[in-house]
Amino acid sequence: MVKLGRKIVKLRFVIFIASIVLLIPAAIGYINTKVNYDILYYLPDHIETMIGQDILVDEFGTGAYSMFICEGMPNRDVAALKEKIEKTEHVSKVVWYDSFSDLSVPMEMLPEKIRKVFNSGDSTMMFIIFETTTSADETMDAIEEIRHLAGKQSFLSGMSAIVTDTKNLAEKEVVAYVAIASLLSIIVLGLTMESYLIPVLFLTSIGFAIIYNLGSNFIAGEISYITKALTAVLQLGVTMDYSIFLWHSYQEEKSRYGEDHKEAMAQAIASTIKSVVASSITTIAGFVALCFMSFTLGLDLGVVMTKGVVLGVICCVTVLPSMIMIFDKALDKTKHRQLIPDFPHASDFVVKYHRVFAGIFVICFCVFAYCQANTKVYYNLDATLPDYLDSITANKKLQDNYEMGAAHMLLLDKNVPEKEKYHMIDEMEKIDGIKSVLGIESVLGPGFPKSMIPKDVLEILESDNYELMLVMNEYQVASDEVNQQIEELNTVLKSYDPKGMVVGEAPCTKDLIDITDHDFKVVSAVSILSVFVIILLVFKSISLPVILVLVIESAIFINMGIPFLTGTRLPFVASIVIGTIQLGATVDYAILMTSRYEKERGSGKSKREAIKIAHQSSLRPVMVSAFSFFASTVGVSVYSEIDMISSLCLLMSRGALISMCAVLLFLPAMYWLFDGLICKTSKNFKQR
Repeated sequence: MVKLGRKIVKLRFVIFIASIVLLIPAAIGYINTKVNYDILYYLPDHIETMIGQDILVDEFGTGAYSMFICEGMPNRDVAALKEKIEKTEHVSKVVWYDSFSDLSVPMEMLPEKIRKVFNSGDSTMMFIIFETTTSADETMDAIEEIRHLAGKQSFLSGMSAIVTDTKNLAEKEVVAYVAIASLLSIIVLGLTMESYLIPVLFLTSIGFAIIYNLGSNFIAGEISYITKALTAVLQLGVTMDYSIFLWHSYQEEKSRYGEDHKEAMAQAIASTIKSVVASSITTIAGFVALCFMSFTLGLDLGVVMTKGVVLGVICCVTVLPSMIMIFDKALDKTKHRQLIPDFPHASDFVVKYHRVFAGIFVICFCVFAYCQANTKVYYNLDATLPDYLDSITANKKLQDNYEMGAAHMLLLDKNVPEKEKYHMIDEMEKIDGIKSVLGIESVLGPGFPKSMIPKDVLEILESDNYELMLVMNEYQVASDEVNQQIEELNTVLKSYDPKGMVVGEAPCTKDLIDITDHDFKVVSAVSILSVFVIILLVFKSISLPVILVLVIESAIFINMGIPFLTGTRLPFVASIVIGTIQLGATVDYAILMTSRYEKERGSGKSKREAIKIAHQSSLRPVMVSAFSFFASTVGVSVYSEIDMISSLCLLMSRGALISMCAVLLFLPAMYWLFDGLICKTSKNFKQR
């Protein structure tokens, strides 16, 4: 490793120039990486709702759909607007009153079901069908064009409108995320480091790794907007430790090698590679655990962040040392005294009152285990966005004016006898929350031939193999009521057509709830087991993995239990991923202290001495690491108007501080109480 370190020092200018040149292809890759703003896209392909979505596209040419409300407009103006919308690129069909009869025919002549669906008070509603899928760029372009045509009296609702607003808001905010995280990190590092310039070099090196990571996503083709938004701040937070370690190691080696700064850096690189690789393994384990989710957003985030950690390690031992050596004189000139004290009596206090802290640990673990298990989460995606957005306003109009939530679609075999279809519709309309079921039968009524249906409408409702019915529902997406309603609809549908399907936003969201509930258990188990095995191998101990994981899990319970006490609902993604991210990113604090405890106990120090030295030596590094993680995420949590992003960053920033407190206060107490057991079940400990 020392030879490699010397090679890096020798080639410092080449490495630095190469790192800058590599930014060019990385930037090109970043610009050309598609971003997916549709969360439901990440549901497994094999589930019925996703198969049904494919059938809609393949059989009916139906991609996304939206409800379009016009208020206070004469019918002729509405018809003119409808004609303009139909001419919009990537709009397949628009269904309104005049799709069933000429405007000269009084609306009262229409079947009552259809009349009530399309009208309420002084407003009327169109059903817009797009050629492309919910999150396709073409669909979002069409949404923007329709909004441009419509004006203030019109409101466009639906999942595609929500996705479009999410895209616009996320793109507006993402640059600010990086700026805020960088600024706060520089402030924290300026206070905790002994040089004003070194934070800039840290951020430059990590920034290179982030750009390489984002650029290399081009290979995968696309990433989710959540991954794109979180990558920079999360990678900054979890890899900052590596830069800090290299700097401290370099300072130590300079005291040994005097003026030979090149050899000092070579030695620092060698020691950093060993420590940073070991440290990064637990962080990577946390992100790899996300890849085991059936909901493949976890795979998306897990792969990108695993790649980010690896690139962070590489840049830490190549790009950063090169920059430090190039700007070595400037670093010396910008040195300042240590601004944060060493807290010399803190270790004595923690060791003295170890029983108190052990008691607090037990109480917190039990109380917050209950709290986190009962923290409420939400799955309706529009709840992650601010109320002032057009799509949210439109959804509220739909609910208030038409008492309607998201519409469901039924796909059933077109050869089901007509009489049975009428019976099925009657049964479905008796289910709570169902306003009406619209299909060919609703348009015609018994005994009328299909030839009476306008061709455009018939193409919407029937394909070569399937008939499509639209279910108007008054319940909100992701509510307990709509989930029960979907189960009852499926029961009725399957009794008439065993291969029939209920599809749409609400059925997809119901699947999302079922799948992510399972994913939470899988991810938690995989991350805990992975970290347990890593600690077992590192310390060759049976007891230490249990103790360290329990301490960090207590911090996770506290973090996830606070929303229960404050009455805050979390987005479903946060409840799944935050535990594994916090475990993987902050268990290093516990490993750092335990490594020193192992060293001191193994050298023959008494229990009190070993714990005190381990705590004192780890206090400052753990605090710097935690505050750096906190700084990189807390600003985004305050700034972002997308609750999915804001909540995740708040939990990560708060989790870093809680894990810091748990390690510095609870872990020494665990050492004291279980010292005998640790010494007996660990290879490198000596009991005295």
